[in-house]
Amino acid sequence: MKKERYLVQKNPFVVPTTDGKYIGEHFGNASDGNTEISIAHMIAPANWSEPFQTPEFDEYTFIISGKKMFKIDDESILLEAGQSIKIIAGTRVQYSNPFSEPCTYLSICKPAFHFKKVHREEA
Repeated sequence: MKKERYLVQKNPFVVPTTDGKYIGEHFGNASDGNTEISIAHMIAPANWSEPFQTPEFDEYTFIISGKKMFKIDDESILLEAGQSIKIIAGTRVQYSNPFSEPCTYLSICKPAFHFKKVHREEA
């Protein structure tokens, strides 16, 4: 039997959301069962935000277009297209797009994103 040497992902798992954010997971828990890393294409709509969270995984974000706000403790960090950030596991963070244009970005989580490990606070 020949060992697989690559996998082209043409049909990412689209995570159902209620806040208008698009999450297309290409690799990770929901798409291919990978628990070590997740890679997702994300689109945060204009005027979007989610509650603070304190995940058990590192999250890397690369902004493709638009802008995204990161609130860590009392510090606000703005990222624009071409910029990236690494949020260390155990950091309390809030993600938002308070701007008038959508923000398209890549999110990479290590280990892979899992709802039970994100620890979102109630809004």
